[in-house]
Amino acid sequence: MKKVGLTYDLKTDYHFKQGDPQDANAEFDHPTTIDVIARAVEAQGVEVVRIGNAASLLEKLDNLDVDIVFNLSEGLYGRNRESQVPVLLEMKGIPFVGADALTLGMTLDKVMAKKVFMAEGIPTPKFFEIRSEEELITTDHCRFPMIVKPRFEGSSKGLSEDSRVKNKEELSKQVAQVLDTYKQPALVEEFIVGQEFTVAIVGNDPPEVMPIVQIKIDGELQLNEKFYTFARIASDKLEYVCPAPIDKTLSSKISELALKTYQAVDCRDFGRVDFRVDNKGAPYVLEINPLPSLSTEDVFMFVAKATGISYEEMIGRILKSAFKRHNLN
Repeated sequence: MKKVGLTYDLKTDYHFKQGDPQDANAEFDHPTTIDVIARAVEAQGVEVVRIGNAASLLEKLDNLDVDIVFNLSEGLYGRNRESQVPVLLEMKGIPFVGADALTLGMTLDKVMAKKVFMAEGIPTPKFFEIRSEEELITTDHCRFPMIVKPRFEGSSKGLSEDSRVKNKEELSKQVAQVLDTYKQPALVEEFIVGQEFTVAIVGNDPPEVMPIVQIKIDGELQLNEKFYTFARIASDKLEYVCPAPIDKTLSSKISELALKTYQAVDCRDFGRVDFRVDNKGAPYVLEINPLPSLSTEDVFMFVAKATGISYEEMIGRILKSAFKRHNLN
C-alpha cells in the first residue's frame, strides 16, 4: 500500500501577534478540513501520514517514509512562504502533489503573476504598485474606480468594502492601510465592474477544465461594484453557482483563458483561476491559485457536485494526476 504524506497549516497552530490583522490566518485550514481531506485521500486505497507544516516537515525530513506528499501547506511569512514545503521536498527528491516552488512563489506575488499574464497575452486589469506612501501617484493609464490589494496575499486577505476606491483621497487612505497592516507593497488595479467567476482545473496531460463557477453576492449574479471580500467568505452573503448560467461564447472564452493561464505558470495537478467579466462581456484574469482550498465548502466541492462525482473522487483525480506525473501508478 502506498503512503501519502499530508503537509498543511492549521488555523489552530497560528499564534496571533500584536499588530496582526484579523485575517492573518485566513489561508490556513481548520483541523476538520484536514480530517476530511485525509479520509478522502485514504479512500483512494492508500495510507495517509500526517506531517504538518514546513517546520514539522523539516524535523522529519531525513526519516520521511512516504511515496508522495500531498502538499496543502501555505507557509508562515513572506512572499515565498508557499514555496517552503516544495523546496524541502525537491531537495530530498521526494515526489509531491501540486505546483513546484517557482510556480507557487510567482503566483502568490500578484505583481509577478500579472507580468507573466501580460507577456502571454492574457487579459488582466491594468495596474500599478505602491511601495511607500511617498510614492503615491495615480498613473494616467488607470482610471477610477480602482481596487487596492496587498501584493502577496491569498484568501482575500486585506480585501474589505474599503478596498474599492473612487478617488485619490480614498486611494491614499487604503494604500496606507495595506502598507501599515500587511507590511508589503500595495497592488492597485482598475476595478472591473461586472460579474465574477472562478474555474477549477484538474490534471496535466491534458489538464481538464471543470465547469465554470459564478459568484453570487447578496443573491445577485450581476455584481457590478460588489466583489469577493474576506468578510463575505465567512458569511451567508456569498454563494457559488455551478455551472454558471452564461452563454456558450462567454463560457468558451473563460474556459480557454483559464487553461492558458494554468499552463502559462506551469500549474500542476490542480489549480483555480479567478475572473472578472465586464459589462461588455470581456473577461479579465485576476489571479491563479495553484494551491486552492480543498475544503468541502469551497469551489472544488461545488464543481464535484455539478459534474456528478463525489468529493472523494475529485481528490482522487488530483492524486492520480500526480501519481501519473511521477510514474507511481
